[in-house]
This record gives sequence, C-alpha cells and structure tokens, in this order.
Amino acid sequence: MSHMSPPDRALPRVLGPLSIVGIVVGTMIGSGIFIVPSAMAADLGSPVLMLAVWVVGGVLSFFGALSLSELGAAYPQAGGMYVYLREAYGPLVAFLFGWTLFLIIDAGSMATLAVAFSSKYLPHFVALSPVATKLVAIALIFALALVNFLGVKWGALVQNLFTVIKFAALVVLIGGVFAFAKGSVSHFVTPAPDAPAGGMLGPFGVALVAVLWAFKGWEVSTFSAGEIKNPEKNLPFGIFVGTLLVILLYLGANLAYLYAFPVQEVAKSSRIASDVMAFAVGPAGGTFIALAILFSIAGACNGHLLTGPRVYYAMARDGVFFKSVAKLHPRFLTPHFSLLAVSLWAALLCASGTFEQLFTYVVFGLWIFFGLTVGAVMILRKKRPDLPRPYKTWGYPVTPVLFILAALYISVNSLIAKFGNTVIGLIIILLGIPAYVYWKRKAGKPQPREAPSTPAAGA
Repeated sequence: MSHMSPPDRALPRVLGPLSIVGIVVGTMIGSGIFIVPSAMAADLGSPVLMLAVWVVGGVLSFFGALSLSELGAAYPQAGGMYVYLREAYGPLVAFLFGWTLFLIIDAGSMATLAVAFSSKYLPHFVALSPVATKLVAIALIFALALVNFLGVKWGALVQNLFTVIKFAALVVLIGGVFAFAKGSVSHFVTPAPDAPAGGMLGPFGVALVAVLWAFKGWEVSTFSAGEIKNPEKNLPFGIFVGTLLVILLYLGANLAYLYAFPVQEVAKSSRIASDVMAFAVGPAGGTFIALAILFSIAGACNGHLLTGPRVYYAMARDGVFFKSVAKLHPRFLTPHFSLLAVSLWAALLCASGTFEQLFTYVVFGLWIFFGLTVGAVMILRKKRPDLPRPYKTWGYPVTPVLFILAALYISVNSLIAKFGNTVIGLIIILLGIPAYVYWKRKAGKPQPREAPSTPAAGA
C-alpha cells in the first residue's frame, strides 16, 4: 500500500481570516509580556529606552510579517516557510529549516510552554509534586494534540477561544491600571536615558534580542496556508492585523507597568503583571493574572500544534521525512502522524528536562532562517518575475532589507555572546545534512506537491 495520501484527499481549506488572526495573536503572546519587562527595566534603567526597544522590535517584526505576507499569498500551500525556502534556495536549505523546526524550535517551544504551565503558574491554584508537574505538562501537550487531531476546525476553535481570553486579559490589565492605579505619567520619562553603554552590542542590543523573541510567532500562520480559505487575501490580512494587534498590546502593557511603577520598581519585580494588577485592584489581581497566563500559555502551545505539523507533512510529501507523516487521517483530514511525532518528541523533552538547554542552541540558526526567508522575497522577484503576487510587500525593498539586517544582527550577537551554544546549535542543524541525504536516497518519487483543496465551512 502506498505511503502517500490518495490524490483526491487534501488538507481542507476551512480557516477564515479571524482564525488566522487568532493563530498569529495566540502564538505570539505566551507568558513573556507578563514577566519579561522587569528584566529589561533592570538592564536599560530608562523608561524611554525600555519603550523604544519594544517599538523597534515591533516595527522590525512587522517588516518581516509584510514580507511573509507576499510569499504566503504567492505560495498558498501547507508548509509556509519550508515552501518559500525550497522555492528560493532549493530543497536542502528548506529541509534544514524543517529539521530544526521539528527537533528544537517547535518541540522545544511546546516543552518550555507546557512546563511553565505546570511548574510556574498552575501551582498558584493546585500544589504539584515534581513528578506530577511533568505529568501535567505532558498531559497538556497530548490534550491539545487530541483536539487538533479531531480536525483543523477544532484546533482553530480552541485557538480562537484562548486568543480572545488572553486578548481580553491584556485589555483588562491595561484598562484596569490606567483606571484604578494611582500611578503617574512622569514614570514614562524619568529618569532620562543615558547613551546606552556598548551601543547596539550593549544592553539595548540584548534587550532587542529578547523583544524580537517575544514577538516571534507571526510566521507560524504561513505553515497552515494549505488550510486557509482564499489564502491570497486572508493570509496577508491575518498576518497584518494579528501582528499589529500584538504590537499595540505589548506597548500598552509596558505603558501600564510604567504608569503604575517607576522603572526602578519595575526592575525589582519578578512578576510585574501580577504586582501591577495587585497594586491597581488588590490581591485578586494576582489570581486574575495567574489564570490569564495559564490560558495564554495553553494558547501558544496550541498554536504550535495547529501549524508546525503542516511543515513536516509538506516535507514528507517531498520525500524527505518519515513516510507516514505524509498521511492524512481518512475521516478528520488532519496530518495525524505528524501531530503524533512532534507531540511525542515534545513530551520526551518535558520528561527529560533538557529542552531549555536545547532551546538556547537554536537562536542563531532560527534567525538565519528568518533572514533567508525574508530574503526569498527579493530572490523570487528576480527568479520568478512571472509568479502571480496578489499582495506585494509594502515598502519594498527597504522593509525586507531592514529585517534581514536585524536577523543578521541577532545571529552575530548570539555568536559573540554565546559562542559555545551557537556552535552546538550549528552542529544540530548541520546534522540534518546526512539525514537529508538518507531520506533522498530512500525515497521513491515524491508525492505531487499540491493536491486539490477540499472546500468546507469556515472555522
């Protein structure tokens, strides 16, 4: 029996524009915005610099999102970045991205989120032993995997629900602080900023890396392009609106933190969102934030399960991944083996506790792939001038060039600041080369890259 899905069976196009917004917002917002700004305040010591780094990071992320919108509209296929890298640079570069995504980025993100869910925030409500903490983290991954196994519409429904909850929680936090906290707008400018020591390689540069990581997630919606209705219009719309919403929410949250506390107090807080809400509305604020973060983390984890398996599905259809991963479930039309594979690997990382170290290895490689993907906009305009482009990158070529420079900066900064981890990350990525050669030799004729879409009602 063939390992490939029957030619008349394809991923159903059921995702509407609001589901794309939900994927973008829900995957971008995890727990970072609730806790990270305090570390930035400590490093920068100035509210002006603190806000500036969020603005710069948001603008650069938006430029990247604009470029991916052009690629997504031109190649509305499952796999997203994998497809764009394949078309621009060839199958090996695309495979190395998918290999890294599976081995570390997706599974590492899911493990990190799931363990944060069970070890840092769930204990606010329920006491857990160390073993129970790991079991709950693994159970969260498999529960979300089950939802996504039952159909992309169910995965998108859960994603939209979690996104609405976390969006509302941030709006309540921002509105509650400005309405009830006895803060001061003078905190926005006091103390005045000094020239950042070390320039872009100093604290401002370190903070920018952290901010760009906090904004990560705008790219994942492209992985599900094969399941989007009218992707030529809906994918750019979803990326554009979702990224803008997150930028506005992140800036609003930081303004709320600084309105409530001066920057020195923000720097001292290990859980700034909880402390600010407690200051504004009393002790119930801490409980509200803990609950909001649980939903936020679960939504971010679900976003990876809703999107990432589509990349491995596309790789398997190209004959460069496990054969079974190219299969769709006969009833639910989901890439069920792909879902199972990444869930099992993420669960193993949860159980072993090695995910945090693994995750530090890949920052260098991840941003190289981001830079290459945005560069694909320029390469494909030269290579495929005849390619239909329903949407073209706003501000071209300035916006993609600025993003590529930012990606190069992060990669170089990682190489300088964490040379050992960067080298190990490169080794992990390069180990994909013999894996690619193995699968290419083993594979027969790959399945056609695109099959007819199965129309269905929107999610």
